[in-house]
Amino acid sequence: MPAKGSAEWKGDVPTGTGTFTAGDSISGGYTFKSRFEDGPGSNPEQLIAAAHAACFSMALSNILAQAGSPPDSVHTDATVTLRLVDGAPTITKIALVTVGRVPGLEESAFTEHALAAKAGCPVSRALASVPEITLEASLAQ
Repeated sequence: MPAKGSAEWKGDVPTGTGTFTAGDSISGGYTFKSRFEDGPGSNPEQLIAAAHAACFSMALSNILAQAGSPPDSVHTDATVTLRLVDGAPTITKIALVTVGRVPGLEESAFTEHALAAKAGCPVSRALASVPEITLEASLAQ
């Protein structure tokens, strides 16, 4: 099933505004300040972070279940870093931090499965050109 999103930008970049929709229920607005400074609103990098966290959590849950350790939950935070590289805004890093509630599983096994999810989830693969994607994986205490 194809996933759909759309966006519209009005005006010049410093003073204009944009809106986006993702699917049927996600929408928001963005500006130069919300994207490149610390202004209110959303930005495309937040959507990438949410997509990566969602995909990774689902992929890891599937890997765990297939390995005989179905999780109670997998929570992932993703932080996308946008920096200027040779004068062009570039996503330079994505940091994934995941915490699993997986009864009976050793921390080392959880980390191994998390690394497999990082390598195999479709969003991770789509973002393969990002120079650095880090992963911190732990089990909830």
